[in-house]
Order: sequence, then structure tokens, then C-alpha cells
Amino acid sequence: MLIGDVARRSGVSARMLRHYESLGLVRPTGRTGAGYREYSSEDIRRVFHIEMLRSLGLSLREVGRALDDPGFTPSALVDDLVNRTRERIAAETELLTRLRRIDAVEPAGWEDVLQAVALLQALGSDRAGERQRAALSFVDEAPAPVDALVEAALSETDPNVAGAIRWALAQSGVGVPALLADGLASPVAEVRQRAVQCIAEIPDGAVPVLREALTNLDVVVRRSAALALGARGMADAIPVLMDMIVEGANDVDAADALCTLAGNPGLVDEIAIGLVDRLADGTTEPSARRRLTQALADVPGTRASRALTDLSQDDDRVVAQTATYILRLRAAR
Repeated sequence: MLIGDVARRSGVSARMLRHYESLGLVRPTGRTGAGYREYSSEDIRRVFHIEMLRSLGLSLREVGRALDDPGFTPSALVDDLVNRTRERIAAETELLTRLRRIDAVEPAGWEDVLQAVALLQALGSDRAGERQRAALSFVDEAPAPVDALVEAALSETDPNVAGAIRWALAQSGVGVPALLADGLASPVAEVRQRAVQCIAEIPDGAVPVLREALTNLDVVVRRSAALALGARGMADAIPVLMDMIVEGANDVDAADALCTLAGNPGLVDEIAIGLVDRLADGTTEPSARRRLTQALADVPGTRASRALTDLSQDDDRVVAQTATYILRLRAAR
């Protein structure tokens, strides 16, 4: 079979077949009377073998080794191909993500594209100072790919850079909490905690996401959400805040948040009743009862005062003394 016939049958161009021959990969076994290359069925089979191995990503040199070296074992080469393919896919995926982010900001011209690329590169820098500068300049740069900033927020370990990124996210608009919400479902505890910390600092649009975070399986996420909601005057946070006081987890901050909530006349009795119920629970530890008594100090109203009067006669001397002291302060006001 002549080279043109082989090219038509195999789909490999005559020029490529000649290149294979120059590398010694294929050697036509015969010649016609006119001196043209003549390929045998075995030669054609070898051409197909070359194309099969090339389809796996082997170089022509590796193809030659695979076909001609009797001692060649494919396992090491296949493992290497697997690793190279993974690296290529990762690089292509990263490029696709970058292109999508640039497309999402709808650049008006190449200047916008270059600006977005510069921001993305700075956020991915190995130098903390460069990442911090990128975050601080983020809100002044338009267009800016906010989802890249969200990704950076969820992975940043440097506290100074993380603070700058949270600040930038807080300035970036009401859609940011929804982007951060995926981080609350991360299997990595640190990512969940970074996500809720970012959401807590966003002034607009964060409340629905924070309310959902109150039922998160991660106790740190629940507590952070409760503190943020309490500071916003949201009653949903009250049960978690009281649990924090009982457990001694950020109990001072939790008591401050309850104090803020108690400034709402409609919530005063609910807070007082909740604290009293936990004080009356026979399973509550003495140290927790003392913290709950202290929390009553910042709850106005007659219900809290009556509870403190009862506690001034409590069997726990520290609780009784604390309640008596608070009552004196109230009387002096």
C-alpha cells in the first residue's frame, strides 16, 4: 500500500507519516518498482499503534520506547501521564475560573481586563503584603471580581490580610453574604469559621444567612452568628446567647449582646424568663448559675428585679451576694 493510501485509511497525513519515518518510528518494508514507499499490513498496524499511544499523551520519543524496547514497562510512564494530566486539568480549570471571573465583571475594554487580572494575581500572591494591598484597593477598582475576594477570604490565614479582606467584602454589596454562605457548609472547620466571621461584618443582607447559621452543626459558627445577630437586635439569637453564658463560651460578649437586645421593651420579659429558667434548671453548674445571675444585671424591668430578689436568698453564697450587689446598684440609680 502506497503512502497516499495509508494516509487515507489511517487519517494520518502523508507529511506526518514521513515525519514518523524520519524519526525511525515507521519503516516501510518495501518499495515499488518506481521506488515509492510501500507499506505492509504490519506497517499500517504500527501506524495505528503510534496514534493510539499518542492519544494517551505520550511524546513521540516515549512512543518509540514503548514500541521498540522489549524491557519497557508501562506502569511508571502511565503513572507519570496521570500526574501530568491532573496538573494540566488543574491549570486549565484555574484558567477557566479566571476567565469566567473576568467575564462576570463585564469589562468595557482591555484596560478593565488588565485591571481585573492584576487584582486576581495580587490576591493569589505568596506575599502577604501584596494580598493585603490588593484587598484594600479592591473597592476602588472597577470592575472587580467579588467571588475571587470571597475565595481569598475563605482561605486566608494571615490575620492582617484576613482583616483587610473582610473590610473589602463589607464594602462590596448585598450579594456577598450569599456567596460566603457556601463556606458555612465546608467540611473544614477553619473555612466555616472564616465564612461566618466575614458574614458577621457585612452590614447589609447578612441577617438571613446569619439566621440560618444559628442551626449550623459547628458550635463556633452558631455562636458567632448569635453574637452578630444580637448586636443587630435580632431576637432569634437569644437562645444561643444564653447557652453561651451557661457554657462559659464568650459569655461576656454574649451577655453584652443580651443587654443590647434587652433595650427592646418587647424582649425584656423573654430574656428575663430565659435566664431564670436556666438558673432554676437543676443540671446547671454553680459557675454557670453565677454567670446567669451576672447577666440579669443588665436586664431592666420588674421581672428581672424579682428574680434577683429571690436569688439574694439563694443557697449558693456567691449567687446570693452577686444578686444582692446588683439590687443595690439598681436601687442607687
